[in-house]
Amino acid sequence: MDVNITHQLSGSLDELAFQLKKIPGSAILVRYIRSSYQNDPVRSAIELFLFLFFIRYLLAPTYSTQKQNYVQLSEEVSQQYAPFHLLPLIDEIDELVEDWTPEPLVGPQNEIEESENEKRPVIVGPTGPKCRLSNGRLVTNLASYNMFNFVANENLKEKAIQTLRTYGVGPCGPPNFYGTQDVHMKLEADIAALLGTPACIVYAQAFSTTSSVIPAFSKRGDIIVADRAVNYAIRKGMEISRSTVRWFEHNDLDDLERVLQKVVKEQAGKPLTRRFIITEGLFENVGDMVDLPRLVELKYRYKFRVILDETWSFGVLGRTGRGITEHLNVDVADIDMIIGSLAGPLCAGGGFCAGSDAVVEHQRITSAAYTFSAALPAMLATAASEAMAVLQTTPDMLIQLREHTRAMRAQLDPRSDWVYCTSAPENPVMLLVLKPEVVVSKRLGREDQERLLQDVVDETVANGVLITRLKSMPVSSDGKQKVVTWRQPPALKVSVTIGLSRKEIEKAGVTIRHAITKIFNKRKSWTS
Repeated sequence: MDVNITHQLSGSLDELAFQLKKIPGSAILVRYIRSSYQNDPVRSAIELFLFLFFIRYLLAPTYSTQKQNYVQLSEEVSQQYAPFHLLPLIDEIDELVEDWTPEPLVGPQNEIEESENEKRPVIVGPTGPKCRLSNGRLVTNLASYNMFNFVANENLKEKAIQTLRTYGVGPCGPPNFYGTQDVHMKLEADIAALLGTPACIVYAQAFSTTSSVIPAFSKRGDIIVADRAVNYAIRKGMEISRSTVRWFEHNDLDDLERVLQKVVKEQAGKPLTRRFIITEGLFENVGDMVDLPRLVELKYRYKFRVILDETWSFGVLGRTGRGITEHLNVDVADIDMIIGSLAGPLCAGGGFCAGSDAVVEHQRITSAAYTFSAALPAMLATAASEAMAVLQTTPDMLIQLREHTRAMRAQLDPRSDWVYCTSAPENPVMLLVLKPEVVVSKRLGREDQERLLQDVVDETVANGVLITRLKSMPVSSDGKQKVVTWRQPPALKVSVTIGLSRKEIEKAGVTIRHAITKIFNKRKSWTS
């Protein structure tokens, strides 16, 4: 019985092979299958699976990829569109459009913002250490980042004008296509040489530099450990990256080590992820300085990478203005990525990220702000290069700025009964916040503090000195939990410049201190 079945099966196979040979090209197919099976049977199995999947895909029924409208419309259709049986009444659509109210792009202003906008001073003509307001008054300008008075440097102006006449206003194209010009390459080389890094990449905007560098390297599933007081650009970058964010208390490196230990313990035995520590050199919202040597020590101990934002320390700290690495004598090779701004102390525009060749080249194809934005205008690139050259050849400017900062600080911090300075002694941007005992004794809420500080700003402007308040974007949250992580205290912001003499700096400091005293003494009733 079994022998007969075997003979029948063999005969059927022979008949099938005979019929197959009648098909043109069948011999080539059979030879390929035999050779493939002999050399790599796994490949033959995969090819067979793909062939069967292709056949099934061809025979599968079609289906519509159009999703139904989220708005539930009535089933009525007009006689005109009756054959289609899909289009709702035009009148109903018009009614829905009329009833729809879009959400406002900007929230309503509060009382403080309305008052501030009404009294906002407007500068007429060029800015500088002394500028004229729209009401005709000449005031001392301590509200801009013109720290080295580069806006009045005639050599920089002439170089910028020459570049404008040669290259035009802007490149009108992204750097990766036709936007890169020789002045951009020179600027990148100048920054890399100044910092001592292998490479550098230049962006068109300072804010988008930070918010694009972070998501270019940190992705979903990666871990970021960040200071609670980091600026808004860093927070947006971390939000865009969708990474897991862990916070440590502001400038508390003992708490940072605790968080790092917790992260390492939690990740033990799990797939390897990228891990970053993100902080600032000089904190924008507080003004103090990070303990970089200790942070580098923790980086190596727990195997993290460091992204350092030197937006406010580059060009200000260090003997030659290289930033906090020079100021604290930290090897720049210990920092994986250094982010900086060319729009602050250098009075140019754009931003940069310096690091290894691999770090820089990776950004040229993955960083959104570099790939999808027009390149930095050539005029600003030249101005930044020339400003750095001036700092290198004139180190006395940095010394003078620090002396002016000390002179201003001496007039405000120790002599005022109401405010104290949270900025580092080397920081020319001085942040003055109300003393804790004043806030507690007078039962001042946040709005009360902001209103009082705005009154101080108005009083100071009335006395011929232009300053401003510390302002920020809305408070960021801890991912899905929507828990507020940190909120900056209300503060006055005073920016020191070498465009004024020491005597003028001291006089401006006295004016600010007297305005603070006058406003606080004038207020008779305090709200809780």
